[in-house]
Amino acid sequence: MPLSKEKKKYTFADYLVFPDDERWEIIDGVPYMQSAPTWQHQRISGELFRQISNYLLHKSCEVFASPYDLRLSDEEIKDEDVPNVYQPDLVVICDKSQLKGTGSFGVPSLVIEILSPSTAKNDRLLKFNIYEKFGVKEYWIVEPDMKLVSVFILQDNNRYGRTELYTETDDVKVSIFPDLVIDLYTVFDF
Repeated sequence: MPLSKEKKKYTFADYLVFPDDERWEIIDGVPYMQSAPTWQHQRISGELFRQISNYLLHKSCEVFASPYDLRLSDEEIKDEDVPNVYQPDLVVICDKSQLKGTGSFGVPSLVIEILSPSTAKNDRLLKFNIYEKFGVKEYWIVEPDMKLVSVFILQDNNRYGRTELYTETDDVKVSIFPDLVIDLYTVFDF
């Protein structure tokens, strides 16, 4: 839910003074409080992290899990002035120079968001558009209740192409790593 008591644009500097025991994101200067994820959400996140992390062992890219502060900006501004601070469930960073403090400042190669009732709208609309705009090469939306994964791959026109849908019985070839295949049966085995 958004914080609406003030009509101010929030930045990463504001985010850094929010209470440590609360989870927040800032989307285009508007803060959104996040609720704790369900055990199913955590199970899915953990298994995806395990499969991706095992693949990336001894490679140049790295996978990170929330809490992780992903900062994006289309302006040349200081890190603390960024109006977009996201907490993606999983993020793959291939440019280690982006790693800063509590996360990264720059465009990741892969972002995975696991839906919950309180974040579904932001993940499907606001964040989808932001990730596409900034050029995230591959974006996954995982739906725990339906055991469904929607994969969006950035095309040459800098737009996400047709949605690729996968169910719990499928394997997903990760486009940015052609020899990485994610076993969704294991991901959704709960």
